[in-house]
This record gives sequence, structure tokens and C-alpha cells, in this order.
Amino acid sequence: MKKVALGVLLTAPVVLAGCQPQEGALGAAEGGVVMELPVTTSSEAARSHFDAGLEAADMGRGNDANAHFELAVEADPGFAQGYLRVAFTAASTEEFTTNLATAVELSQSASQPEQLMIMITQRGFERDVEGQLALAEELVESQPESPRAWLTLAGIQGGMNDIEDSRTSITNALDLAPAMAAAHMQLGNNYLFLEPKDFTSAERHFQAAIDAAPDEPNPYDLMGDVHRAQGNLEAAYRDYTMAAERAPTLGSPLQQRGHVNSFLGNFDEARADYTTAMDLEDARGTNNAPFFAPFRAYVNIHAGNPEAAIAELTDLIASADAMDIEGAIDVKINALNNIIQIAMHYGDWATATTALEDLAILLRQQAEDVGTEQFSRGQESAIVYWEAMIAARQGDSHTAEAKAAGYTTLVEPDANPRKMEPVHQILGIAEFFQENYADAVEHLDAGNPNNVYMQYYRAVALDEIGRSDEADAEFDKLAVYNFNGLGYAMTRADIIERAGE
Repeated sequence: MKKVALGVLLTAPVVLAGCQPQEGALGAAEGGVVMELPVTTSSEAARSHFDAGLEAADMGRGNDANAHFELAVEADPGFAQGYLRVAFTAASTEEFTTNLATAVELSQSASQPEQLMIMITQRGFERDVEGQLALAEELVESQPESPRAWLTLAGIQGGMNDIEDSRTSITNALDLAPAMAAAHMQLGNNYLFLEPKDFTSAERHFQAAIDAAPDEPNPYDLMGDVHRAQGNLEAAYRDYTMAAERAPTLGSPLQQRGHVNSFLGNFDEARADYTTAMDLEDARGTNNAPFFAPFRAYVNIHAGNPEAAIAELTDLIASADAMDIEGAIDVKINALNNIIQIAMHYGDWATATTALEDLAILLRQQAEDVGTEQFSRGQESAIVYWEAMIAARQGDSHTAEAKAAGYTTLVEPDANPRKMEPVHQILGIAEFFQENYADAVEHLDAGNPNNVYMQYYRAVALDEIGRSDEADAEFDKLAVYNFNGLGYAMTRADIIERAGE
């Protein structure tokens, strides 16, 4: 999948769904279900590429999708929804913002449902999640027979942590299109990653996606994910291998298999999988390889050598400007975020501070390039968040609290009911490192419920205040999480020891 910098990802991205078109509408031939959403273009070539792009995007082949969408707008430069889809599959912050702006500019020539989809994305870019929700509800009201509309609403509801409503919306989509692989994958991911989790339901929906699209790699990839979550790493290894067999030029299945090898302690094999995945993406001409590179660096963390991970990420930053790819600045931002977290976790304050200074320069440069007040506030809030966290972990609660107040001021204009979660995480970590564990639990309870790194500190704090049964249950759950985010890579060994695995 092409990568977009964290700063421009929407809280609840619009979800692509559907395959073969009917005249004037997005549709799916499988199951005979027509997904009634208009597509406004008079160009047959643009429509053909648009349809091919949707099919690729639905199946998780973002680079292929992007190429088709770019050809669609080349064939019809007035195709508003085509530019929106280029933005969805963008390889860089610049590509995302430029194409979204073009979609907005052209939107008056599009149909009302297309205008709503464009406005939903624009509201997300403006950090207006409540506005997104209202528009998505309007989209469903105007297009109640469209699974695609229901999936759009579900994505926003999930981003707002309205999990029950999001699952109901995806189920409504599946009632309209029972054989729709993309909808099964979205619901499976919802059960897999969002609380309350249900791995059995996730597995059932991923199997339905495999049944609907047996030659596509992504459903097997997702089945590997749920097997990882169930602690069945050997089965996950087989799933990712099957995904790789269906797409031998695609790097992502081997990247996923690298995660399994990391958890199994097969560190040489993990590095080999990551390296091959990166080579495959380079050969395809994508910019995925430098976004896979941090996972290869994580192998060093699993092996107990965080300094080597920082060195590998530092080399990645140094090489980014020479890369002939789109989004080199996003590569550096991603690597610096990783360095800050690693250095902070292991108490290397000098490295964390220096990396944050470098990151701040890039984030502000990117904000100047994008040129919107909302984006600039988002970048500044990211800087303040890391300043606060470094202070909190050093035991400087006064500075952490002051920075948390600054963060609150920055996000105050955002119409997002979850905007205060990072503030509670800052304060929770500050209390933790002051050994005020009860207060730490209270704040972390109000943080992101799906942030595994924060769940780890909450579990440790529970143990410290004598709520051992709750702590043990959390450690048991985390011990088989098996997803290779940086926070988990840094805490997994202690989690497993505490869980008695």
C-alpha cells in the first residue's frame, strides 16, 4: 500500500468498496448487487481506469489503484471523484493535499453523493470529525441501498470509537452485498483491532473474503493477522506465504512474514524477509521500501539491541534525500518519530531531544508547504506531544503538565470527541513516572483504548496498586497481541515475562 504521512491521515478514512460498474453507478457484479453511487465522467477511458482502480483499492493493492486513478484523471481532467481517489491512494503528503484540493475545486460538477464524499474527506483534513460524521450520515440517508455509503459511515464511526455503531453499519453493507470481500475485510479488521475484540468473528469474515476473492493476496494476509492475534504464529506464517504465492512481485506479504519471524525469534529470517520485501517494492517502482525499513530496524529491538535500531533508522534518514521516490520528507518524518520513541523508552534523552528538534523542522516545513491553519496546528500538536512525553518520562511532571495544557489549546478548535486522549496519555505517563499509579490508571483509562503501548503502562500501574487480577488479565491479552508496532516491540519481552508465557 502506498504511504501517506501520519499528519494527513484522516481520523476515519473513507473506505473503498465495490468492483465492476453498472452504467453511471459504482457496482459489483459478484452476487448481482449494484452499489448505487454515481460516477460523473463522460470519458470511457477515465471510467475504465476508475473501475480498475476501485477494484485494486478494494483488494488492498494501493499502488495499482493509484496508477489507474492517475490515468483516469489524465483522461478526464475534470473528473472530481477521480482526483479524490488519487488522494486516497497517495504516496506522499503533497500528493494527498494537491489532489484533494483539486477534487474540492471540481466538486460542483460532480453529483451530490460525490460531493458528499469529497466534503467528508475535506472535513477530516480540517480536523472536523464531527463534520465528517454528519456528512456521512447524510450520504447514507441519500444512498441507503449503497454498501459503499454504509462503509464510509462505518469508517468514521470506528475512528470516533463508536464501535457498536460501526459494526452495525458494516453489517448493513453486507446485508446489501453479502459476497463483498472489501466489506468482510473491513468488519474483520474492526473485530481484530478495536475493543471489544472478537477474533472468532474476525476469522469468519476474513474466510468469507478468501471465499469471495481466492486469488487475491490481501484476504490471506488478513487471515495471517488474526492467526497472529490468536497466538498461532505457525498458521500466520503459512497464511503470509500463501499471500506471497498469489502476488510474487508484491513486498507486503513477506513484510508480514517478517513480523512472524521476529516474534518467533528467527531474527536472520526476519531480516531476510524484510529485505526481500523492500527489494520487491523497489523493483515495482513504489515508495513502500523505506516505510518497510523501520520494521527491519525493530528486529534489533526484539533481539535486545535498541541502539542498533536507532543506528539503522538514522542511516535511513541520511539516505532519504537521495531516494528517487515521492514523499522523501515523509520517510524522514516516519523514521524520526520512531527514533524519538525508541530513545525515550530506553532513556536516551539526548538522542530523543535531537531527533525531536529535527522532526520539528520537517513538520513545520511540511505545514508551510500545505499552507492551512488546521494542518499547521496538527503539526504543532505533534511536536508538543513529544515534548510533553519526553518530560513526563524524565519525571518532570511540571513541564509535562504545561505541555499538556499547550496541546489542549492547540486541539481546542477541533470538532473531535477524542481530541483529549493524547492529553490523558501525557498525564498518565507523567503520573506513572512519579509513581502515582492510581492517578496514572485514571488518566490512561481516558486515553486511546486501542494503544497497546499505553495499555502496557496501565497494566503495570494496575499491578502496582494491587489490582493484580486485572493486571494479569491485561498481560495475558497483550502477550498474544503479536502486531509489530514499535510500542509492542519495545514492551513485548516484559509483557511475556509478566504473563508467565
